[in-house]
Amino acid sequence: MIIRRAASADIPRLRQFRTDAAAWLSARGNDQWSTTYPDELLLASVQAGDVYLVHQDPATDPVATVTLDRRADPVLWTEAEAKEPAFYVHKLTLATPGRGNGLGAQLLDWCSDHAARAGATWLRLDAWTTNTRLHTYYERLGFRHVRTVDAPDAFGSGWVGQRPARRAGKALSELGNQGK
Repeated sequence: MIIRRAASADIPRLRQFRTDAAAWLSARGNDQWSTTYPDELLLASVQAGDVYLVHQDPATDPVATVTLDRRADPVLWTEAEAKEPAFYVHKLTLATPGRGNGLGAQLLDWCSDHAARAGATWLRLDAWTTNTRLHTYYERLGFRHVRTVDAPDAFGSGWVGQRPARRAGKALSELGNQGK
C-alpha cells in the first residue's frame, strides 16, 4: 500500500470520495456529508500538504483518503487542548466503505504513527454528531469520547475523540510514505 500527498490534480477524485461516501451514508439513513465541502477549503488543504491518498499500488486508483493536520478547531477543542501537541484527522473516506477489511483502522494507525514520529501526544478527530455507529467504531479503535459540541459552527460534526499518538510496528511503517 502506498500513501502519498494529494496534488491539485487529485481534487476531482477527492470530491468524488465525498460524494460517494455521502450517497453510501444516505442509503443507511445518515445525512453526514450531505452538504458540499467548499472547493477553496479543499484546495487550501491540498496545497498545505495535509491531504493524503492511499493506493494499493502505484498503477491503481486510490482506495482511501485522509486529511491530517495540526490545526485544532476552536469550536471543538478548548484553548488548553489546542496547546497540547496533537494531530487532527479529517475526512477519512474509503472508496468502498463498510467492507470490513480493516483499511480504516490501518489508516488511523498510520496517522497515529505519523503524529507520534512528529512528537505529538494525541491523535484527535471529530465525527458527525448523530453517527453513533461511527462513534462506536472509533471507540473500538481506542479513541476516548471527549465531549459532544452542540453548536452551529460545528456543522453537525461535534462528537470529538482522542487517543494517544503511538508509533506503529514495522509492518505499518513499511506502508510507504510517498511525497512526504
